[in-house]
Amino acid sequence: MTDIVIPTRPTPGEPRPYHFPDFERHRLPNGLTVITVQVPGRPLVSATLVLRNGAVDEPAAHAGVTVLAARALSEGTKRFDAIALVEASERIGASLHAETSWDTMSAGVEVPADRLEPSLELLAEMVGEPTFPSAEVDRLREERLNDLLQAAADPRRRADEAFTDTIYTAESPYHRPAGGIRPTVEPLVDEDLRRAWARGMVPQRIVLVVGGDLAGLDVPAIAERLFGGWSTAPGTVDHPPIVASPALEARLVRLVHRAGAVQTEIRVGHPGLSRRIPDYHAVSVMSAILGGLFNSRLNRNLREDKGYTYGAGAGFDLRRAAGPFVARAAVNTDVTVRAIREILMELDRMRTAAVEEDELRAARDFLVGVFPLRFETPGPVVGSIAGLVVHDLPDDELATYRSRIEAVTAADVLAAAREHIHLERAGIVLVGDADAIGPSLESAGFGPLEIVREDSPGGA
Repeated sequence: MTDIVIPTRPTPGEPRPYHFPDFERHRLPNGLTVITVQVPGRPLVSATLVLRNGAVDEPAAHAGVTVLAARALSEGTKRFDAIALVEASERIGASLHAETSWDTMSAGVEVPADRLEPSLELLAEMVGEPTFPSAEVDRLREERLNDLLQAAADPRRRADEAFTDTIYTAESPYHRPAGGIRPTVEPLVDEDLRRAWARGMVPQRIVLVVGGDLAGLDVPAIAERLFGGWSTAPGTVDHPPIVASPALEARLVRLVHRAGAVQTEIRVGHPGLSRRIPDYHAVSVMSAILGGLFNSRLNRNLREDKGYTYGAGAGFDLRRAAGPFVARAAVNTDVTVRAIREILMELDRMRTAAVEEDELRAARDFLVGVFPLRFETPGPVVGSIAGLVVHDLPDDELATYRSRIEAVTAADVLAAAREHIHLERAGIVLVGDADAIGPSLESAGFGPLEIVREDSPGGA
């Protein structure tokens, strides 16, 4: 006999009222933008310095250099070596960090509000006066090369890399990992990192975002003292247009062979969208219904109904140019063909019929409900404002987000799916045992099959 702990299933409550904090823009005489956002009652202040120079902007022959340059920022400045910089930040309770995405190089700090100015001083020194010591650069490069070996042996990461390599042309930076590949990482030296960093040192393209309880702090004046003397680094050029061309004109199945693999990693998709799209909110709801929620169509079908996988999902990686759209799952080898068939069916169902009202309501309620939860601390607030800057979005984008999600209709979702999901030219990329699943893939009719047999996992 089973005891009923909860007699009725709980229902969602009304989303709580929320208004994204207002923020102010200031422009320093050298062109650097300062954005301040007041978050009362949050004494831990977050600051992020955004250089609009990401992995997408680096030369193909030096792929991965921007990631290494960001990691090397904290390895030494004109005043401090790496250990001294850490000690200096710890003395004031500050946490410094730097990273690179496809779209930006950024560095930031979190610190109690009363120590904001000395922490920004360290941030300015770390970003403005890095020394890129050759011994540290060599160490970071070796770490990256070891990581590439691990990626080649990891079926999940190998599938991700094979997928983007399949769906983008070789001219697109998106066809490779943001951290580069072995032939481009191996020759990198400190001077290459210095040039990558310098490409971002253009004050007119740099934004400092500071958020928290800023009462009594004159952030623009502090910024003017610390960043106002920055000038454009010699040799800096404008970013060329980003190439995000699709490599496939028709559907293709590419299978990376792993002898004896008991699971198959599955990726299905194509080049997707940039962040600056007019139907962003409809795409968000559509993606949530398709593969963004635990109760999404893909997860319900492949995990709950069929038991093929522990989890399946799908979504768009929205970048400055068209990042990938991908549906993904890892399934037992013997159900690979059936799982692909279900994925294709679910993608096609999104394009051919309107979503049910309960699905639509659940997705909208989820997106609207979790929105305020993302901004409990200043860090995510600052990060989201930085995102607006990177993608040249209007200042009210976040303030209007919830109302625009609530306004999405089933017809909007259907239109977004029809416009942006392209099964006819999708890449189906697999990492699994070709000897076990190759014949059934051949006869399944998904598209021409290419089998990649590598000398060692990943061909490293």
